[in-house]
Amino acid sequence: MGRFITRRLLLTVPVLIGASFLIFAMVYALPGDPIRALAGDRPLAPAVVAQLRAQYNLDDPFLVQYVKYVGGLLQGDFGSDFAGRPVLDTISQRLPVTVRLTIVAIVFEALIGIAAGVLSGLRRNSFFDNLVLVSTTLLVSVPVFVLGFVAQYLLGYKLDLFPIAGINAGWYSYLLPGLVLAALSMAYVARLTRTAVSEAMAADYIRTARAKGVGYRRIVFRHALRNSMIPVVTFIGADVGSLLGGAIVTESVFNIPGLGRAIFDAVQNQEGAVVVGIVTLMVFFYIFFNLVVDVLYALLDPRIRYE
Repeated sequence: MGRFITRRLLLTVPVLIGASFLIFAMVYALPGDPIRALAGDRPLAPAVVAQLRAQYNLDDPFLVQYVKYVGGLLQGDFGSDFAGRPVLDTISQRLPVTVRLTIVAIVFEALIGIAAGVLSGLRRNSFFDNLVLVSTTLLVSVPVFVLGFVAQYLLGYKLDLFPIAGINAGWYSYLLPGLVLAALSMAYVARLTRTAVSEAMAADYIRTARAKGVGYRRIVFRHALRNSMIPVVTFIGADVGSLLGGAIVTESVFNIPGLGRAIFDAVQNQEGAVVVGIVTLMVFFYIFFNLVVDVLYALLDPRIRYE
């Protein structure tokens, strides 16, 4: 297990370098001049423009800019935005907000998705099963920004159950955007759990357990559910990174000052260092949680060993 984890951690280095290169290239390819955009309606003096372009290496070729960026990154310097604020300061301020939102989304995704999938898988072709299939199809079909505005209007404005925007109400502020963020993943988890539980209940080892007189509850929780959780845990673990990145739309709709909103603003202002720094960090989180999922495999299924 130790060798496996070490090998996977070493593989993250080229992945992070490749991801940062692609992100840096896409930001570099954006049309327009970020210095001109920074000036707004009032043009800056040519001397000021030249100074800013030299300060942020904008006059250098693409590869030179990237090499300088990676050199600073290896020293713990993520660069700074055009206002002179270090990117690390932006990350340290915005990351806790996005982490809270992601935690709430994961809780909704796991609790509601798995519960609905288990009950649906145990009661195939029942009214509840059909209800789960219809509701998950609806959630998959509706775009996140549409679902966010509908949730704001119905649950926030009309029923006044949740705050509409901002994070002034503490953790309570994250419930509605967390539910919206988790909606699509929740539908996938419910369907995946339903299929896995249904297949497990029809397996030979379940019939053998029934023939031996094992109780129904023990069969479901000890045997069927444990073996059904491997694909579900795989999806949820990989989805953590997706939720961190997918929070861009949700944070914009609910006016939440997290990393997603910071990326949105940075792309508009062509703040390349901010975009590359935050997205590279999200790639690292994605790789880390996939490693956690691989370790959990051995706990869920004793037959899986990493030698």
